[in-house]
Amino acid sequence: MQLKSLSPLSLLFAIPLASSVFAQTAHPEDATFAAAREAFIKGERNKFARVANDLSSHPLLPWVDYFRLTQRLEDGSDDGMAAFVERHNGTYLGEKARGDWLKWLMRQEDWSAARVQFAHMERPDADAQCRGLDIRLRLGEPEAQDEAHVLLTSEAPLAEPCHAPLARLANQGSLPNDKLWERLRRQLALGKLKEARTLIGWLPAKEAPAWRTLEAIDNHPARYLAKLPERFAASRSGRELALFAVLRMARTDVRVAAARWTDIEAAYPDVERGAGWGRLAYWAAIAHQPSANDWFDQAEKLGGALDEEQRAWRVRSALRNEDWTRVMRAIAAMPSVQAAQPEWLYWQARAHSALGQRDAAQALFQKIAGQASFYGILASEALGKSGALPAKAAPISEAELAAAQAHPGLIRGLALIRAGMRIDGIREWNWPLTRLSDRELLAAAELARREAVIDRAINTADRTRAEHDFSLRYPTPFYDQVEPRVRDVGLDPAWVYGLMRQESRFIMDAKSSVGAKGLMQLMPATAKWVAKKIGMTNYHPAKVTEMDTNVTLGTNYMKMVMDSLDNHPVLASAAYNAGPGRARKWRGERPLEGAIYAETIPFNETRDYVKKVLANAVHYAALMGIAQPTLTQRLGTIRPRGFGDGTAEDLP
Repeated sequence: MQLKSLSPLSLLFAIPLASSVFAQTAHPEDATFAAAREAFIKGERNKFARVANDLSSHPLLPWVDYFRLTQRLEDGSDDGMAAFVERHNGTYLGEKARGDWLKWLMRQEDWSAARVQFAHMERPDADAQCRGLDIRLRLGEPEAQDEAHVLLTSEAPLAEPCHAPLARLANQGSLPNDKLWERLRRQLALGKLKEARTLIGWLPAKEAPAWRTLEAIDNHPARYLAKLPERFAASRSGRELALFAVLRMARTDVRVAAARWTDIEAAYPDVERGAGWGRLAYWAAIAHQPSANDWFDQAEKLGGALDEEQRAWRVRSALRNEDWTRVMRAIAAMPSVQAAQPEWLYWQARAHSALGQRDAAQALFQKIAGQASFYGILASEALGKSGALPAKAAPISEAELAAAQAHPGLIRGLALIRAGMRIDGIREWNWPLTRLSDRELLAAAELARREAVIDRAINTADRTRAEHDFSLRYPTPFYDQVEPRVRDVGLDPAWVYGLMRQESRFIMDAKSSVGAKGLMQLMPATAKWVAKKIGMTNYHPAKVTEMDTNVTLGTNYMKMVMDSLDNHPVLASAAYNAGPGRARKWRGERPLEGAIYAETIPFNETRDYVKKVLANAVHYAALMGIAQPTLTQRLGTIRPRGFGDGTAEDLP
C-alpha cells in the first residue's frame, strides 16, 4: 500500500517521545555510579570504596549498598543483610538480596535460618523454589517429599538447584521409579539429553541403561532396532530403549518410525503402547501428516496419557484437516484449565459453528470477544463487532505523573536501564506493577514514554484492566525516519510497525540470542545480502544497528519476502521470523484458512510471533486511521504450495 495518503498523519506521529529526543534524562552522578559498578565487577575493592563514597544522591545508591553487602558475604559475613532486606522488603532489590542471603545461609548449612528467609520470599523463581525444597527436605518437613515427586511430573525443565535434593532422595530410594521412567521417556523423546542423563543417574543401578547405549541410539536408531534382542521387552530398560529408538527415528521420518513401532508394540503393556502412539502422533502432527489424527485416537484408546503440547497438537492436527468433530473431541479431552485458554475457546466455538450449533458458538465467542489478542479480535469479528479501539483513558494529570516520578522502584528501573543493566532494570521496573491501579500503570507508562524507554511503556500500558491507552501500547517511534522507507517500498505501515513492535519493542540496540540486531532484528548474513541486492554501497556490518540502515534493509527485506510469498502477510510474517523456505513448506496441498495456517505453525516462537504481528497490525491501522481489512480478512486463505511463491527459496 502506498503511504502518500498518510501525510496528514505526520503531525500525529511527530510528537517526540522525550524532551531530550529519544534519550533518558541523565543524572549528574551517572558516571560515578558507572565507575563504582565497574570497580565492583572487577573486584577492585579499594577503588570501589573510594568511588562509591562520592555518590550522594543517585537513585541507585541502594544498589551500591547491595554491592557492599555482596562483598561482605564473599568475606563470610552477613552483617547488615537482615537490615537491608527489611528496609527493601517488597521490592525487586530486596528479593534479590534475600535470594543471595538464602544461598549464603545454605552454604553455612544454617537450615533453620535459611527456612525463615525462604518463607519471606515474595516471588521465588524456579531456582529459589528448588532451594526452598532442599531446605525443607533437610528439615524433615513431611510434605516436601511429595512435592519433590510432583516435580518429576512437571513438564517444565528441572531447575539446576533441584538436582541435589532429588539426587539425595534417589540415593535413599525415595523417588518413584515409574515417575522417573516416564520423565526419562519424555525427555528422550524431546531430545533433551542433558536432563535425561541426570535422570538415568537417579534410577536404581540394576535398571539404569548405559549412557553409551543411549548415545548410540541417538546417533543410529535404525541400527539399534535392527539388532534388537529377542527378549528386549522383558525389562523396563529394554522396552524404553527400543521406544526411544523408534521416537528418535520419528524426528526424521515419522512414517518409517510408525511402521517399526507396529512391528514391536505387541510386546508392550497397553499404557506404554499408548504412550508410544501419542508421541508418534505428536511428530506426525508437527509434520502436518493426516495420520496423526488416528494415532492420537489410538493413544487415547490404549490409555496413554498426553501432555499439554500433545493435547494442543491433537487439536491442531484436526484443524489442519478441518475435521470439526475431532476438534470438538480433542478440546473436550483437555483439562479444564487448558481448554479455557483463548485459542481453544475460539476453535471450540468455530467447531460448534461449523456443526450448525450457533448458540453454543456465540456463547464461547462472547467469552473472549473484546480482548486485544489475536483470538479476542477474531471472536469479536465472528460476533459482527467492529474492530474499534476501546475508549481512550483520560490524560494523565501532572499529579499522577509526579507520583510515578517519585516511585523508587520505577526510578531505579529507569536508572538501571540507563546504566546498561537492562535485565535488572526491567525486573526492578516490573516488580511494583502488579500492585498498581490502571491510572498508576498509565502514569508509569507515560513516564517510560517520556524517558524513551519504549519497551517499558508498551509492557506497562499492556497491563491495564479497565482503562486503556492504546497509543501507549502501540507507539510509532521514529515515524519520520520509518515512514519514507515504508512508502518507498510500498508496504502497509500498520504491518511494518506491528512487526517492529514484536521484533524489538523499538529498542535500537536490541540483539537476540542468535545474533539478530536492531529495530527490525536483522541477521548479519541477511543484512549483508539485502544491502548487496539493493545496491547499498556504503554498507558495513557495524552499521546494522543504525536506525536508517536497519530500517532500510528491514523494509526492503519485508517487501522481498512479501513479493515472494503470494503477497500474503501471514506467510510473510512467518517467513520474517523462521525463513521463507519454512513458511512455504508449511503451506498445505489444498487451500488453507489463514487462521488455521497460523495456529498449525510447528515452531512455538513463530506461531506466537505471527499471531501477535497480525493483531498488532490491526491495532496500528486503527490508531493510524487507515481504512484496513479486518483481521479475518487479513488472514484470508493460504493458497497451496506453488502459488505465488516467486523467489521464496532463494531468499536468506
